[in-house]
Amino acid sequence: MVAPGAYHEDVDDTAGTDLLPPAPGAEQYIALALANTAIALPGGQFIDLLGTPAGATDWLAEQGLAPVDAGLQEMCAGLVRSLREQVRVLFASSSCSDPAPQSALNAVNDALSKAPTAELLRWDPIQGLHRTAPHPITQIVEHALATLAANAADLLTGPDADRLTACGSAPCTRFFLRNGRRQWCSVRCGDRARAARAYARRSQHEPV
Repeated sequence: MVAPGAYHEDVDDTAGTDLLPPAPGAEQYIALALANTAIALPGGQFIDLLGTPAGATDWLAEQGLAPVDAGLQEMCAGLVRSLREQVRVLFASSSCSDPAPQSALNAVNDALSKAPTAELLRWDPIQGLHRTAPHPITQIVEHALATLAANAADLLTGPDADRLTACGSAPCTRFFLRNGRRQWCSVRCGDRARAARAYARRSQHEPV
């Protein structure tokens, strides 16, 4: 597995994104989709859907977490990438039944604490009395981070936690929800893993 934090270096955030379908479970858990925005491809190539402010804005908008014209700056995009890496750390430890690193727990809990706990009562001349969540548009990233962190916590503590696993086909680093004995996040990854095993078996029987 590629070390967390290495994904946004020298990455094309658009090319090749049609090569892999969403991993099983990513349409159910937005946090799983977040974790898989860093995509490793054969040949040492990486795609980071959050690698630029425009890419991060587009991704959040597609998830309904930001307006399409939010115009995130690099600092905000970096916050989303940082949360992604901590979520990946927790997913990796959970899928291996290892203890959860405290630093990753702290990062996710910090994001969770940004979630509004109640809609406050407000008044203005146009709407009169009304209730709104206490996060103005200027805090849209904090609200998105809280939503993503809460979804990650739901997955890690819910009934699907035991199904969370890492794709078993190198160099893929995606996570997915396993059904039965499935080891790969996509048909493409499965084909690549089977081809690698077949090549290894042939190599063992070839004369030196």
